[in-house]
Amino acid sequence: MTRESVVVVAPGRGTYNATELGYLGVHHGRHQPLIRAVDAYREQHGQVAVTQLDAAQRFSPSQHGIGSNAAGLIYAAALADFQAINRERFDIVAVTGNSMGWYLALAAAGVTEAAAGGIELVEEMARLMDELGTGGQLVYPLVDEQWRRSQQHEAALARVFADAAVGELFTSIRLGGSLVLAGTESALQQAQAELPKVNDRFPLRLARHAAFHTPLLAHVSERAFDTLSEDLFSAGETALIDGRGEIWAPGSDPVAIRQYTLGHQVVARYDFTRAIEVAVREFAPDRLIVLGPGTAMGAPVLQTLAMMNWLGLNDREGWQQRQQCDPYVLGMGLASQRGLVTAGEDAAASLN
Repeated sequence: MTRESVVVVAPGRGTYNATELGYLGVHHGRHQPLIRAVDAYREQHGQVAVTQLDAAQRFSPSQHGIGSNAAGLIYAAALADFQAINRERFDIVAVTGNSMGWYLALAAAGVTEAAAGGIELVEEMARLMDELGTGGQLVYPLVDEQWRRSQQHEAALARVFADAAVGELFTSIRLGGSLVLAGTESALQQAQAELPKVNDRFPLRLARHAAFHTPLLAHVSERAFDTLSEDLFSAGETALIDGRGEIWAPGSDPVAIRQYTLGHQVVARYDFTRAIEVAVREFAPDRLIVLGPGTAMGAPVLQTLAMMNWLGLNDREGWQQRQQCDPYVLGMGLASQRGLVTAGEDAAASLN
């Protein structure tokens, strides 16, 4: 059987919510070695085990949503999903991710050890963000409801950035059909007041998010360099696509990877849109696989593909039809698609 080539996409913050409660128990179980390693690390550092958080009777934003707990849950779920991919069916040619998903991608690619250094990187960065993070983020759409470029929305964003009264406001993440803005509290409040409302939802303020990927977190970057040693990083075994769209081939300099991860990646814009563009253009995969938990990453990936007119599909309707009959993007957080990624030949044959 010929394996299909795939690029794997790791999720970022905000992907473990109430609907994901129990994800680890349902899909992986508390005795999976990676999950045991995450629990052990957290217990050694006085934190609640991810299996305990995942097994709670109800989702609590004040507990599950804080940075350190959310990071541990997402890391355990995503990396366990990565390990569950059927390697007899799929050939993983590259890995990328969104924001915190870069740390997950490093572990998936073997740059950090999934059951050791990868956990330390994620947990320590989450701790530093909880302790030192400042400012916040909000989301605003770049496209209309059919995922086509909206000149109206782009013009509204341009006006806000041009308004000197707004203050310290930055582009934090290009996220498919949306732009994530980050800045000081006063800048975000001013931007929210100036941006026209869209669908009674946007501009959307993200709870418990600092001003990630902006110069406002330079002090976090400095502390990360002091805290996280070079020994955590190695050359890696799989190609990586970072938040600039740059490709790190297997065997890349681990010192340079660390420098980017703790430096540029923390204080400069994360271009997830560009990462997906590079993934499909440079690696030409048969499909993309989006790791769980949750399904939030599916839309930004598909929106990026629509804006690229990839496979000749340039709008929401076209991609929804394609996803129903022959999904190009396989989401492991979707019950209807998970089995196509993890199961044997019989289930995966339905992709053909």
